[in-house]
Amino acid sequence: MDSLAELDTRIAGCSACPRLVEWREEVGRTKRAAFQDWTYWARPVPGFGPADASLLVIGLAPAAHGGNRTGRMFTGDRSGDVLYRAMYDVGLASQPTSVAADDGLELHGVRVTAPVHCAPPENKPTPGERDTCRSWLVQELTLLRPTLRAVVVLGAFGWQAALPAFAEAGWTVPRPRPVFAHGARVALDGLDLFGCFHVSQRNTFTGKLTPEMLRDVLRTAGEAAGLPVRAAGK
Repeated sequence: MDSLAELDTRIAGCSACPRLVEWREEVGRTKRAAFQDWTYWARPVPGFGPADASLLVIGLAPAAHGGNRTGRMFTGDRSGDVLYRAMYDVGLASQPTSVAADDGLELHGVRVTAPVHCAPPENKPTPGERDTCRSWLVQELTLLRPTLRAVVVLGAFGWQAALPAFAEAGWTVPRPRPVFAHGARVALDGLDLFGCFHVSQRNTFTGKLTPEMLRDVLRTAGEAAGLPVRAAGK
């Protein structure tokens, strides 16, 4: 694989998991009432952000009526609203909202991706689907390695999926493997890996993950990546 652009194109054409193909396409046909005038993307959603990113954010999978509709990670759903607002607040995004792939949003030194690129039923990929999709994350990590300095993993599922991908991409992962926790920080061969609760509505609505908690992790990770971040209260 020569470039992230080529990788993104290949990801968008993947049909390796029959259950996910059927689901994402069915959602694109039936749509949600509020989005009846949309032409759904209904394909695997590639990563989003610059090819020379020094910070990577790894989620879980696209939302059925979010990324699966818009074609961009964390775009068009409430989880994305929380994530990009926090990224904007700390200086890592050009605007606080992400509603469509052509809305002008730019990320500053950050790329956003997921270990599963298709929207799964009930937001729950199977272990087999996670493992089938891992090769894409391995390739993405390999291409980003020259500039990558820090990674934020959102949620335990992403953490469990990411660690084997880092190992396959050539990083030395400690044994036993580090356990996921919000605020966890693990050193991997010149790269800092951070754990953060996922920006799911379950976590944000209940206060398990507050905007301040998310900003703190992003700010710390941004500093570890060598990015200019906005201090708290500014």
